Amino acid sequence: MAEIRVGVVDSGHAEVQTGVVLAGQRFCLADDGLDRLPLATDALGHGSAVIQAILSRAPQARFSVAQVFDGRGVTSPLQIAAALQWLGGQGVRVVNLSLGVRQDRPLLREAVAELVAAGVLVCASSPARGEPVFPAAYPGVVRVTGDARCGEGEWSWLGSAQADFGAAVRVGGQAGASLGCAAFCGHLVALLGERPALSNEELLALMREGAVYKGIERKVGL
Repeated sequence: MAEIRVGVVDSGHAEVQTGVVLAGQRFCLADDGLDRLPLATDALGHGSAVIQAILSRAPQARFSVAQVFDGRGVTSPLQIAAALQWLGGQGVRVVNLSLGVRQDRPLLREAVAELVAAGVLVCASSPARGEPVFPAAYPGVVRVTGDARCGEGEWSWLGSAQADFGAAVRVGGQAGASLGCAAFCGHLVALLGERPALSNEELLALMREGAVYKGIERKVGL
């Protein structure tokens, strides 16, 4: 099983996950732009849950962690773009973005486009309904949401206006589209570990074929 390097842009990682984290950087807003600092404790626990969701499905994953959330769970396009640029130099094969912002900013769009052009597979969470968010809405990004139909080892191919794929929505005490994205990313990384030579197109085609559910969930009234 090949080791796959995964970039995670989130709130950090748990102390017990230190052994699978190969590199880390914290990106904080400053008066004159942006500060780059060592990783701090994951005060939110969200990044830790994301890493656990990936790791439980792909034990061979190793992580470069970009910390962009403050203690209130707030971030900005500037921080996310800087994190993505840093990950571009980390040799990651996959990037998990279990987050989204409402603002479409050129610097964020460009940072995503650079990764996509370099062959990095970028997965970002997208809400099941409502307005699009970024980076999920950018070209070349795999849009993922939570799908309540999916069990632990399952994912869905949605192909909807909102999302491409869906996966289990809950990890420990955390739930939602962001954890669905992490769960799907774990399934994807597991397949890459078995077949590391797959191109992004081949990988996504196999993920579509392997989806337990195809199409959005239809609710039928009584």
